[in-house]
Amino acid sequence: MTLLTVGLNHTSAPVAIRERVTFGPDIVVGALRNLRERPGVNEAVILSTCNRTEVYCNVDEDQVEQVRCWIAEFHGLVVNDIAPYLYEHRDDEAVAHLLSVACGLDSMVLGEPQILGQVKAAFQTATDAGHTGKTLKRLFQHAFNTAKQVRTDTAIGDSPVSVAFAAVSLARQIFSDLADQTALLIGAGETIELAARHLHQHGIGRIIVANRTVSRARELAEEFSGYAIGLTELPAHLAEADIVIASTASPLPVLGKGTVESALKQRRHRPVFMVDIAVPRDIEPEVAKLRDVYLYTVDDLQEVIQENLRSRQEAAEQAREIIDFQVREFRAWLGSLDAVDLIQDYRAHAEGLRDEVLARARRMIEAGRDPHEVLDYLAHTLTNKLLHTPSTQLRLAGSSGRHELLDAANTLFQLGHDRNKS
Repeated sequence: MTLLTVGLNHTSAPVAIRERVTFGPDIVVGALRNLRERPGVNEAVILSTCNRTEVYCNVDEDQVEQVRCWIAEFHGLVVNDIAPYLYEHRDDEAVAHLLSVACGLDSMVLGEPQILGQVKAAFQTATDAGHTGKTLKRLFQHAFNTAKQVRTDTAIGDSPVSVAFAAVSLARQIFSDLADQTALLIGAGETIELAARHLHQHGIGRIIVANRTVSRARELAEEFSGYAIGLTELPAHLAEADIVIASTASPLPVLGKGTVESALKQRRHRPVFMVDIAVPRDIEPEVAKLRDVYLYTVDDLQEVIQENLRSRQEAAEQAREIIDFQVREFRAWLGSLDAVDLIQDYRAHAEGLRDEVLARARRMIEAGRDPHEVLDYLAHTLTNKLLHTPSTQLRLAGSSGRHELLDAANTLFQLGHDRNKS
C-alpha cells in the first residue's frame, strides 16, 4: 500500500494550466468512480479549488504512475502537457502535505481558514460516494484534528488575511471611500460571502449578489442589506457596479468582453475594478484589454497578500512542529495495522486449539470421567499445545545463534530474563 498525493497548485502552475484540470462539483463523483475503476486504486479523494487540484489515494505500490496519467487523460490532455506543473508526494510526505493543506500552510494566503472547509467537503463527497476506506478516513480525520490543534495552539488565524480580504484591500486602494461605490458579487459561496463581509465592514455603499440559484443569492444579499439577481440578469445590472468580484463554479466564463463593453458605454467609461477569483475563470481574459477596466485574477493578488503575511510566519513555524509530530503519530497508527492482522491470526490459532481441547474434555465428562481429572487434562494439554511451537522456535533460535529473536521473545512475553547470566 502507498499513500499518494498528485496535484498542482498556485505555486506550481499558472491559472491558465490550473483551470484545465479542475473537477467541478458536477463531475467530481463521476471522476472518483472513474479513478477507482483503475486497477490498484483502493481509495481516493479529489480536492479541487481555485488554487489547487489534488488527488489523494491509497494505491498498490506498482500503480502509482497511473494516477498522474489519469489526471491528464480525464481532462483530454497528454500527460506531458501538465507534467512540469505536477507534484507528487508519497507516504509520510503525502500525510505531511495533507496536514499542511488543511492547516492553511500551503495556501496562497498563509493560514487562511477556508481551505479546511473545502478539504472537509472533498472528503465528505468521496466518503458519501463510497470511495474512502479505513486508511483515508483515518488520515483525513487526523488532518482535521491537527488543523484544530494548530488553530488553538498558534496564532496562525489571528490576522484577517484571505483571498477575499486581499481583493477588498485592493479595492480600498483604488477607491479611497467605498461608501460611494456599488459592489457586484458573482457567486454565493464561502469566498464571496467572506468578500461581502469585508466590504460591509468597510462601509460599501451597495451590494448586488448574482448567483445561478437566486434564492441563495437572496439569502446572502439580505444579510448585508443587498440586492439579489440571477446570472442571466448580469447584463442589465453590470453598469451599476464599480467593483466586481467573481467566484463561481461555472466551467465557462459568466462575463464576456462584449457584455463588459456594453456596460462601460452605459457608465460613460467610469472605471471598473474587477477581481476574478474563480478557476476556471469567470471573466474572459480579453476583458483586461478594455480601457477603464482593472481586471485582477487570483494570481495577481499575491503581492497584496504578501503584505499581510508577516505576522503569521512565527505561528507557521510552530504549526509545522505540530505537523511533524502528527505525521509520526499517523505513521505509528499505520504500523499498528500490520500488528492487527498478526494478532488476529494468532488469536484465531489459539482459539482453534482451545476449541479442539475443550471438545475432547467435554466428551471425557460425558463418558463419566472424574471432573478433576478432566480439568487437569484440559489445563495440561492446552498449555502444551499453546507453548509447543514457540518453544520449538526458541530452541532453534538458540542453537542457530539468532539472539535477536530470543531478545524479542523476552520483550514480547515480558519475562525479564537476562540472557547474559544464563
